[in-house]
Amino acid sequence: MNVRAQINFWMSLKQSNYDKLAKEMTKITGKKYTRGSINAKLYRDTLSVNEFELIAHILGYKFDFKDL
Repeated sequence: MNVRAQINFWMSLKQSNYDKLAKEMTKITGKKYTRGSINAKLYRDTLSVNEFELIAHILGYKFDFKDL
């Protein structure tokens, strides 16, 4: 599953959408996010790890690296 599909899956489980996500990301970071800017980052594969972790946190998930 790619990052975009994972985020879409989480949002569907939490009955959320990109507008709500963008508003919360802007509120937490102080950086302006929009539905379009998030979609563009996902489409271009330029979403940072920090942004992915933030999205996971907002949607109630934890992203964790573990040794194999």
